[in-house]
Amino acid sequence: MRLATWNVNSIKVREAAVRQWLQSAGPDALALQELKTVAREFPGAGFGEAGYVAEVHGQKTYNGVAWLTRAPLLEVAAGLPEMEDDPQARLIAGTLGDVRLLNVYVPNGESVGSEKYDYKLRWLEALARHLETRYRPDQSLAIVGDFNIAPGERDVFDPVAFAGQVLFSDREHAALRRLLDWGLVDLFRHLHGQEKKYSWWDYRQAAFRRNLGARIDLILVTTPLLARAVSCEIDPGPRKLEKPSDHTPVVAEFR
Repeated sequence: MRLATWNVNSIKVREAAVRQWLQSAGPDALALQELKTVAREFPGAGFGEAGYVAEVHGQKTYNGVAWLTRAPLLEVAAGLPEMEDDPQARLIAGTLGDVRLLNVYVPNGESVGSEKYDYKLRWLEALARHLETRYRPDQSLAIVGDFNIAPGERDVFDPVAFAGQVLFSDREHAALRRLLDWGLVDLFRHLHGQEKKYSWWDYRQAAFRRNLGARIDLILVTTPLLARAVSCEIDPGPRKLEKPSDHTPVVAEFR
């Protein structure tokens, strides 16, 4: 199984790029984030022509998550029940074969101490409770998506500049650590040790050309799935396009 995640920053703008990438990369499942569209306007027919079934949890203008899979997902569930009355579309889950897949778009948080930062921490706490009450670490499970958290110093181009800022604050790291302590492994870091690679670069200041990035798009897996892992790579190719997303795909392969 080839599993991928990509924050496309508007599926309407990036549909052609996603279809091209699907053809070249050939994942069995692709998690998309930041669709910025409602489900009825998602270009599912076009992806169907490419051989993929779409499951969409959309939202007008903001957020939105979707799965594109070669085989239909089973037991599809959208939303985070532990965040009551939350209108933001940030999670969609389904089962592919014997693997439970969760696609998340964690809130950005704007700035440390802001209302959006507090919402981010509440959302992450709800995600942790969701895992702890509905799943087990001994089942084959992957949580993938844009976490808007760089796990460690190797995951940002300048740890001093990032220190204490949103994406890299102590409380965000503690929230991510709770997920990992439950029984998840950051697959890229597990397989790549000290290697520094990024999945997101700001549009400003020629950040991509200068490689001023952060690794905030993650594939987290339980131990049973880790035992089947063959690779986990970041594909910078789509970030080189004329009108790219500010993120690029992360791809994992499992036996």
